[in-house]
Amino acid sequence: MRSTVFLRRLFMTLALLMTTAIVTYAAPSMAAEIHGSVGDALERPLSEATLTLKATDAAIVGSTQSDSDGNFIFMNVAPGTYTVWAEKTGFQKSSTAVTVAARANVPVMLTLTSENALETSVVAERLNRARNGLSPTTGGSVYHFDQEDIKNLPEGANTTFNQLLMQAPGVVEDSFKQFHVRGDEGNVQYRINGIMLPEGITTGFGPIFDTRFFNRVDLLTGALPAQFGFHTAAIVDIETKAGDQKVGTVEVYGGSHNTLKPSIEIGGSKGDFTYFATGSFLTDDLGIENPTSRPNAIHDHSIQDTGFGYFSYLLNSTTKLSLLLGSYDGWFQIPNQNGKIPDPNGLGFLPALGITGFDSASLNDRQYESNRFGILALQSSIGQDFDYQIALVVRRNTAHFKPDVIGDLAFNGVASDIFRSSISKALQADGSYHLNDAHTLRTGFYGSNEDIISNNTSTVFPVDASGNVDGSPFNIADNNSKNNNVMCGAYIQDEWKLTNQLTMNYGLRYDEMHAFVTANQLSPRLGLVYKATPETTLHAAYARYFTPPQTEQVSPKTISLFANTTSEPAITLDSPVLPERANYFDLGIIQKITPELTIGLDGYYKIVKNIIDEAQFGPALIFADLNYEKGRIYGIELTGNYKSGNLGAYANFAYSRSEAKNLISSQWAIDDPDELAYISNHWIRQDHDQAYTISGGINYNLSGTVLSTDAFFGTGLRRGFANLDKMPNNIQVNMGARRKFKLWDFGSIEARLAVINVFDRVNEIRDGTGIGEFAPQFGPRRAIYAGISKTF
Repeated sequence: MRSTVFLRRLFMTLALLMTTAIVTYAAPSMAAEIHGSVGDALERPLSEATLTLKATDAAIVGSTQSDSDGNFIFMNVAPGTYTVWAEKTGFQKSSTAVTVAARANVPVMLTLTSENALETSVVAERLNRARNGLSPTTGGSVYHFDQEDIKNLPEGANTTFNQLLMQAPGVVEDSFKQFHVRGDEGNVQYRINGIMLPEGITTGFGPIFDTRFFNRVDLLTGALPAQFGFHTAAIVDIETKAGDQKVGTVEVYGGSHNTLKPSIEIGGSKGDFTYFATGSFLTDDLGIENPTSRPNAIHDHSIQDTGFGYFSYLLNSTTKLSLLLGSYDGWFQIPNQNGKIPDPNGLGFLPALGITGFDSASLNDRQYESNRFGILALQSSIGQDFDYQIALVVRRNTAHFKPDVIGDLAFNGVASDIFRSSISKALQADGSYHLNDAHTLRTGFYGSNEDIISNNTSTVFPVDASGNVDGSPFNIADNNSKNNNVMCGAYIQDEWKLTNQLTMNYGLRYDEMHAFVTANQLSPRLGLVYKATPETTLHAAYARYFTPPQTEQVSPKTISLFANTTSEPAITLDSPVLPERANYFDLGIIQKITPELTIGLDGYYKIVKNIIDEAQFGPALIFADLNYEKGRIYGIELTGNYKSGNLGAYANFAYSRSEAKNLISSQWAIDDPDELAYISNHWIRQDHDQAYTISGGINYNLSGTVLSTDAFFGTGLRRGFANLDKMPNNIQVNMGARRKFKLWDFGSIEARLAVINVFDRVNEIRDGTGIGEFAPQFGPRRAIYAGISKTF
């Protein structure tokens, strides 16, 4: 048997050698190759295209298919003249003639024009460029994130929105997924494809957006052109994925804290119709920051789901109708602390309830949130010089805090069931007219109408003149609705190219609000950009800003209802919250050191009247605005970016100081009359102020494995009496790796591994002290996550 197998193998080997020899002898050195690639009109590679090689008599000499990168090859081609034909379903055929010499290596490139859908993509891309032309950034600063930047983060598209923006200079992390830009409290405006979302309810723990649907994000700061009004500390301008390429991706991600997050993306086009949709579901045991330094929180389970859809239809070659839909739902347990003592005197209110003890770890406070928005936009061009976009926007969001009545009464003397709801309708129109080579005119309008429901049902104890409990608990219902809250604004501006190097953007903006107060302002804007050399760009700008407060305010009657109860604040004064008015100055330089390395330096100064801050509404995690009479914010930012081949890196340094004086609204937020008196006569640091912030990251593609790390350092937010003290320094380092590989019959998949807070450092964000703060929060301890995704 063994000899038979040996003879069979020997025979096969000899046959192979003879065949090779015959082929080599027949054409020992004359064979040539034709190789090339197939792509579409946008230069994207086309896979599985059929390539046919024909001789001059139309005889088929060879046939093959393009690979996943659009590449193909014909080998052992005899010298002569041929035609290479390419075809693919849904595309028009294409061909090219080639002449092949002996031993030649002939390159060929073929482009296939779509019979329908690709032309839709080409038109859509041109309209996107026109839309982007409606959003000038002259005079301000802008920081970009694209899909590749997001992929290169340790957690990729699973990175939360606030953590993504932490990669930019001047962004400071706070608790409850909040962040602050350039020393401002919130004051961030969100735009999707250039369309502003109404503000709505700002209280919430869930992500504002899922980064999965981002194609690109621009963070604009500084003194901005007249186009941008209302909330202007930062403009987050999101360009969505649009489905111009057919895509389907499924991912499962999870790990520490019982985290599980499956997600899906689909997109494509058919004729003039283009679509993209994504959805994700998240369940974990760290929905909100841990109030203790322990690795695992108590009672901190959350369930969250998000969805987004983009649908567009080309009415003709210059007009596109788009529909954008977004949703978010979140259910959160409010985390607890062990060993809390009821009432400062140790007796608490338990005797009045007939209870001898209560474990603080068993509290069952919860919060429910939802966020929905819909945008219908018409975008068009008239001729080559005028572009416009008109959009209708609807947004509804809610936040509902449900207390553990017995537990909250025991520890706080009040249990508040709080519901906030906002329904907003808005109309936005923007136009851009290219007057000539020197002038581009822009104008636009924005108007919104918002209906607010603010319901508070609080269970409290009555107290006597000495502050002692005097009776059984009872409910106070304070249901306030305020409809027809109106905000509107209009602008006109001119981008004037004074020379080939100098551009001036000047304009005027008018804003008006009718809500808890009525106010308006006319605001001039001026920005200059000077390109001193191809590598050096200087910018300087001035802006007058008008910032309305949030509309879900606590009305004056709320405070008076709590007189002679365990929820009566030490200070009952509650003047209405006023809009903030500011003068903003910005000066900076961007220097390209090498083609791969760019650095930037920027300085800013903001002088404010009625500066807006935020305070927690009692023990419940609901927040409301307040005003200081005067404010001043100033700082500097240094940023650097490097990209070369397989290596990418960034680094940011920022110094900021945010000060305020004399509280003039929502005075109830201060529970100490001495503190209120101090604030009236002294400049204080705002509670969200962090002096120094440093961030940086590196990613490197090592033979197909992308390694990434990012790190953050901050000197701590403010704490203590009148915010005179600060929290400890905080440091967090994250690392990740991802790689694509083939898995049996499943084809190509991508695996990802991420480690958050690699060194397991204890980072205390808040300690529960400071103006308007009630609870401590800690950053995440070390956590390990892994994911696997498949693209179809």
